[in-house]
Amino acid sequence: MPRLIVLMLATLAVLAGPPVRAETSASGEEDAVFLIATPRLIDPRYSRTVVLTVPTDNDQHIGFIINRPTKQSLASLFPEHEPSKKVVDPVYVGGPMAADALFALVKTEQRPSSDSLEMMTHLFFAKRVDVVDHVIETTPNDARYYVGYIEWRPGELRDELARGLWLVSNADLDTVFLKDTSDLWEELTHRSQAINASLRRLDPRARALLQPGPAGVLRAAWRPSSGE
Repeated sequence: MPRLIVLMLATLAVLAGPPVRAETSASGEEDAVFLIATPRLIDPRYSRTVVLTVPTDNDQHIGFIINRPTKQSLASLFPEHEPSKKVVDPVYVGGPMAADALFALVKTEQRPSSDSLEMMTHLFFAKRVDVVDHVIETTPNDARYYVGYIEWRPGELRDELARGLWLVSNADLDTVFLKDTSDLWEELTHRSQAINASLRRLDPRARALLQPGPAGVLRAAWRPSSGE
């Protein structure tokens, strides 16, 4: 079976983009956030999405949509590749950039390769085809597989936040690997709006003590409910 070089999903109306380029230094869990699309974001590629996002360099950001599963398994795309048959979760749409390529977010304590980007503690973005292939062959269910990703140019995400296109919440590993993400956008939206409303009622001096997150806005603390 040839290496998993590219992945084409004819049913996905997304745009291909240039190969990802990102720094490999650990961003740390304190820098990873979930972006929750607001109704102001009318682009259908991002409507009702939750995006795991980290800063890279020069005020750029990179991210993956975590609540857009496809109806296709890895095995259905590569039926002659035996290791792919062990992957339980479906392939996810990560974003419109490089939408003809397969990427992996790998849950591991060790960096999968020297050029893998640390998204948060114990979570790495594997972008090189041989590395993704090795993950599928060795630890197939310790990763989630995506076609495409999102990349923001310098200052672009900051501008989108100022325009109210995203809510921001703390990111955590359990949520990235939720089995059922169908209600994730609604739950994160409601929780973030409730926390933001509470913050607005605080005395201005108390609000001043709260530090903004790396994206320049307050992050709402959130964890999955029990049983999810």
